[in-house]
Amino acid sequence: MTFAMGLGVPGQVLVVPLFVGLAHVNLTNSDFGLAMVYVGLAMPFTVFLLTGFFAGIPAILEEAAVIDGAGPLRSFVSVVLPVARGGLITAFLLQFISSWNETLFALVLTNSQDKITLSVALQEFAATQQFNGLDYGTMFAGVCIILAPMLALFSWLGTRIIQGMTVGIGK
Repeated sequence: MTFAMGLGVPGQVLVVPLFVGLAHVNLTNSDFGLAMVYVGLAMPFTVFLLTGFFAGIPAILEEAAVIDGAGPLRSFVSVVLPVARGGLITAFLLQFISSWNETLFALVLTNSQDKITLSVALQEFAATQQFNGLDYGTMFAGVCIILAPMLALFSWLGTRIIQGMTVGIGK
């Protein structure tokens, strides 16, 4: 229930508290601090999504593994994880795409040129070009550089996303 309530909190509300908290522990201009924020923001949706996948796994599979002599860890790794692979891949891809495209927290929590993300670099480029006339060719090249890995990832694992999101719809 706590994770479901976390879905109702918009990320923009958390910008100032996260900045103050990370500033107290000197993580405002670090990759680790930004990664912690991304993982924390991804947790409610990921838990909400994966709860349905793990609840849909028949208990008889785990019982069969226990009868065969597998312990709880072995049963989870050998039986449950392969069955939930579609859900795990779906959750990973959705959260990776969300983090890749995120600009607000990267803009607020990083302030040195060697720590900024691609989306922040493109935004800064557009801001510098604002008064000189936008160089559309360079801007399009930047957008293609940012978009290419996501298109490749989605074309490679896109069917898994569709399968993962439609599990349990039909009979």
